[in-house]
Amino acid sequence: MTAAKERRVIALVEDHALISIGFRDLVEGAQDLELAGLVEGVDALPGLGRTLDLVVLDLRLADGSTPESNIAAIHEMGAHVLIYTGGEDRRLIQSAARAGALGLIRKSSEPDVLLDAIRTAAAGQEVFGTDWAAAIDSDDSLADARLSAREREILSLYASGLTAYSVARHLGVSRETVADYVSRIRRKYADAGRPAQSRVDLYKRALEDGLLEGPQ
Repeated sequence: MTAAKERRVIALVEDHALISIGFRDLVEGAQDLELAGLVEGVDALPGLGRTLDLVVLDLRLADGSTPESNIAAIHEMGAHVLIYTGGEDRRLIQSAARAGALGLIRKSSEPDVLLDAIRTAAAGQEVFGTDWAAAIDSDDSLADARLSAREREILSLYASGLTAYSVARHLGVSRETVADYVSRIRRKYADAGRPAQSRVDLYKRALEDGLLEGPQ
């Protein structure tokens, strides 16, 4: 007997009613997703009274809030963020990437593409797409955390999914040495304004800096 899939709890922040209704109808048909609510601003999320796995966030809201502040507030609640947008604003996409969003999905996407993106982001994984990659690649502010050659080597191994112990064995150093390097790498990214608190964050930074290749 196979175990039931874990249901991910999500919410949508969107201030256009028709889009919200379509989103609700789509998600409510997915047995592995639970829609906690539809709200028009991030400040309304705590009122849902739920622990969220993911918030799908409209890139541009009528309340004048910024992607950075919205994503920071959502992360404080312990949820991941997937950007949901109907248009292209590379500046806003770049700010969302810097703030730690896991990717971007267009409102015009096919239903199965949207659901796949939601499931991926709700599990804490990066959602890849041409809009997201192009915005990150063109953002010069993402380029320099001033990592040494050794730090770049360790980041590329650790961010690829190896454990600290496996990285240590590969390089012939102690696990504690690798842990020290990872802490230093996190600190350098934080100093550069590109937080890397989790392994997912480190994976994203490695992608941004060309240390890893994303899925094709």
